[in-house]
Amino acid sequence: MTGELTKVEIRAFKDKTYSEEIGKFVLPINPEQFSQAFKIEYDEEQAQGAQGNDPKFKFTPPEDLKLNFTLDGTGVIPVKGEAGAFHRDVAQQVQDLLTLAYAMNPETHKPNFLRILWGDFSFGTGNGFNGLLKEFQINYTLFSPDGKPLRAKISATFTQYVEQERRVREEGKESPDVTHIRTVKGGDTLPLMTHRIYGDASYYLQVAKANGLVNFRRLHSNSTLRFPPLNKTDFSKTDP
Repeated sequence: MTGELTKVEIRAFKDKTYSEEIGKFVLPINPEQFSQAFKIEYDEEQAQGAQGNDPKFKFTPPEDLKLNFTLDGTGVIPVKGEAGAFHRDVAQQVQDLLTLAYAMNPETHKPNFLRILWGDFSFGTGNGFNGLLKEFQINYTLFSPDGKPLRAKISATFTQYVEQERRVREEGKESPDVTHIRTVKGGDTLPLMTHRIYGDASYYLQVAKANGLVNFRRLHSNSTLRFPPLNKTDFSKTDP
């Protein structure tokens, strides 16, 4: 350990593979605080005349990371890696950060993909928080006599991005929100296979209808069945 203060870094990448870094912004002053928001979405639709409800898991939205930090241009904050240099232009710092995280990349025609790092912690992800800028608020709090901003409070919210292939690999689970094709094995029943996919065997009649099964009580080994997404309007929990 060198004893040097580790600063938060916001690195920009051209595309979702995070293979080509194109710039970075080092926060002159580390965040005063940060927050992480985790959510779970449920389908809480209640059948007509039913008492209470039985929420069904739909999906897990991306995590949000919110940083609150200060940009200072009073000339007292040193520039990291530049001996004798101090941050003096708040407007330029804001512009540099917006160019990196908010502005459209002229090559990709969309904002850059971002990775936020803070030493070994890096917001609990180890390799950094990968995401996109979701919201950016600036509150100027100090000015020079001629009106030039000298200090700004920044609130930046980033929404997590996980590449589709990696997300599927990491989740390693059956999802009721995509179509699944399964091969019938010895001992399988339609209600059992339905429960494996949706976590609820009561959808087996809808699965039978989707596959055109006349006698769903006798499944043929090595045949294939299609299990549609639950969010399809024609695949609700009703009699066929």
